[in-house]
Amino acid sequence: MPIEAVTSMNGFELAGRRVWVAGHRGMVGAALRRRLHGENCELLTVDRSEVDLRRQDQTERWVNATKPDVVIVAAAKVGGILANEAYPAEFLYQNLMIEANVIEASRQAGVSKLLFLGSSCIYPKLAPQPIDEASLLTGPLEPTNEPYAIAKIAGIKLAQSYRKQYGCDYISAMPTNLYGPEDNFDLQSSHVMPALLRKAHEAKERGHKQMTIWGTGTPRREFLHVDDCADGLVHVLKHYSGPEHVNIGSGEDVTIRELTEAVCEVVGFEGDIVNDTSKPDGTPRKLMSGSRLRAMGWAPKIGLKDGIAQTYRWFLAHRA
Repeated sequence: MPIEAVTSMNGFELAGRRVWVAGHRGMVGAALRRRLHGENCELLTVDRSEVDLRRQDQTERWVNATKPDVVIVAAAKVGGILANEAYPAEFLYQNLMIEANVIEASRQAGVSKLLFLGSSCIYPKLAPQPIDEASLLTGPLEPTNEPYAIAKIAGIKLAQSYRKQYGCDYISAMPTNLYGPEDNFDLQSSHVMPALLRKAHEAKERGHKQMTIWGTGTPRREFLHVDDCADGLVHVLKHYSGPEHVNIGSGEDVTIRELTEAVCEVVGFEGDIVNDTSKPDGTPRKLMSGSRLRAMGWAPKIGLKDGIAQTYRWFLAHRA
């Protein structure tokens, strides 16, 4: 079905429906919970201590018992370059199990609509910029996070296959690099934004004269505040139904050096920024095309500087 046909529908109503956010304790899951409070729906959550989504029997038992109308698959094992390189088997296995179990359990329970969340790392390392959805599977992946990317690609294909074979209204969305409240600030497993915030904060607090960042600082990355992401995801859930996945991004990118400078300005660290070129840069550039989502009438609202400042305030209140 052409994209124009599936995005011109009147909309999928969330009011009055039972919506399960799988992965509700994560950064994206928490943002989705905040956003869904305005949709007059019944929010369903379950803790990992009660249901291990990596286990098929536990997942199917819970979904069949609670009968959600809508499922958002935000549950995943995530991490930065260091974590992906150290635990490739865990990133591949755990993400495959989570998405397969939740999607199949949703089919069995007759879920009306499902939204699977992927990641911008699904695209080839050297994809043409900005990256549109058609770039999927057109070239080799970035080696440092290939297992995670393969798991997310499998999730997209699983949603497409369930739509084709069973007629399920299952869709996928690919958020760009996210940051914001509830982020992971552990330097051993975090992504670049929270890692830089913590490094700058600790350098300032300890009176250091310099701060070291990985790589050359030249790679370009796109960043989206997690509350903007949640708003975009709800928009897609309500206004889109089709096999193709949809990018969720800001449409702008900065170099890692520029990002570091912005973080240091917000934090108040005035020392030197030193590059450790023995560490990997990762993909040279990763900017996603947002034209498909823009055509649906959505655009982000939170600027990068404001978003960094808000995130730093949250870090000071909850983690520092």
